[in-house]
Amino acid sequence: MKPNRGGPGVVAMTPGNSLSNVLLWSAAALALAIFLVDTFSPLQTAVAVFYVIVILLVASASRQHYVLIASLASVLLTILSYVIVHGSSEPGPPLIRCIVSLSAIGITSFLALRNQAAENALREQANLLELTHDAIFVRDMNEIITYWNRGSEQLYGWLRHEAIGRHAHILLRTQFPQSQDAVRAALLKDGRWEGELIHTSKDGYHIVVDSRWSLQTDEHGKPVAALETNTDVTAHAQAQEALLAAQSALAHAMRVATLGELTASIAHEINQPLAAVVTNGEAALRWLGREEPDLEEARAALGRVISDGRRASEVIRHIRSLSKKGEQKKVLLNVNEVLEESLALVQRELTGQGISVHSELADGLAPISADRIQLQQVFMNLVMNAMQAMDAVGRDERRLTLRSFAGEDRSVNVQVQDTGTGLDEATEKQLFSAFFTTKAAGMGMGLSICRSIVEAHDGRIWASRNEGRGATFQLSIPAGGAK
Repeated sequence: MKPNRGGPGVVAMTPGNSLSNVLLWSAAALALAIFLVDTFSPLQTAVAVFYVIVILLVASASRQHYVLIASLASVLLTILSYVIVHGSSEPGPPLIRCIVSLSAIGITSFLALRNQAAENALREQANLLELTHDAIFVRDMNEIITYWNRGSEQLYGWLRHEAIGRHAHILLRTQFPQSQDAVRAALLKDGRWEGELIHTSKDGYHIVVDSRWSLQTDEHGKPVAALETNTDVTAHAQAQEALLAAQSALAHAMRVATLGELTASIAHEINQPLAAVVTNGEAALRWLGREEPDLEEARAALGRVISDGRRASEVIRHIRSLSKKGEQKKVLLNVNEVLEESLALVQRELTGQGISVHSELADGLAPISADRIQLQQVFMNLVMNAMQAMDAVGRDERRLTLRSFAGEDRSVNVQVQDTGTGLDEATEKQLFSAFFTTKAAGMGMGLSICRSIVEAHDGRIWASRNEGRGATFQLSIPAGGAK
């Protein structure tokens, strides 16, 4: 960031004190001379009219109250001269000349005071330009700087006398958002232009400014100058760049996380079919290893190996399809059938852990539009999580309940309820977050994948604590795939 330059202040707009004093003394001497000539010379003219020169000298040298004093003094001297010279004579031409002189003095005083008021207003406006923190300068149609305020000095580092007379865009090394000719054409067409520019300070710092240009024209509509107001937005621009960089880094992190989620999901979801392949392969070897090989049983076991291998391949293909919506194969499915298929795939584990299963599946449910393999993965994940949640309870207390029912919003709902250790409030809030897990060896991907699959089917999934023991996971998917 550039250093702060200079301090507050206002450039004096009035003439120097020495010049003012000279003009005031000159006006006093002239007034005295006019009075002497008007009073003691034989001239038969309106000499007192020359008091207007006195008033103009005072008006150019000082403030309004001095003009009022000079005007009043001129009036009194004019009247005094008339009284001294013509006081005892009859009214005639001398009186007319006196009235003419007084009229001239009055009119000149009025115009001088009005002109001073206008100058004061302009001076105050100019002082405001000096007080503002914005950089304001004026340049003619050849881009030559003719006015340079204090804000410009502070922002760019060039003092007024260093900037005036210089080419604005060469001095500031202006970088335009488009071509300079296009910006100039817009200014001439609309009479104004706004945009963001990059300037370079005297010390070589790049300064981003919010720039506003206004075109000044003469009485014939011909452009003569441009007023440029620049607000320093360098810090804001740097913050925007930092934000964009952070967003880019976040997008990269999300891509990496997605890749990690895909890799983890493949490892997580393929475990079941691979375990089944090993189990059935071992069974086939046992049937073949008998004294009298049971070829029929071995053939059946090898058939299951092939089936499980294909299911593992389907798992990989369908999980990869999560990143490509077009590859999902959604068909109308009966939720109860998919639930029973999923339950059959983990039946051995359920039996081995002594978990009793109770199904409360509603009849006549509307079909849903879904990918069968992906939906199986969701149900299997929920069942496996329920099984693991019940590891810490006694075998006679392990109970898994599966429910399906129609929702009020034409949705089909499925509940997986366990009697495990349940959920605390903190866990419930983070349950579906990627990489969050309460298991020592868990990856924290299963429920996150479930949420991704359900949301890809326009549904939603959530968990809640049971009134007694355990937790209930519920998902809701629109019937027929309608949102």
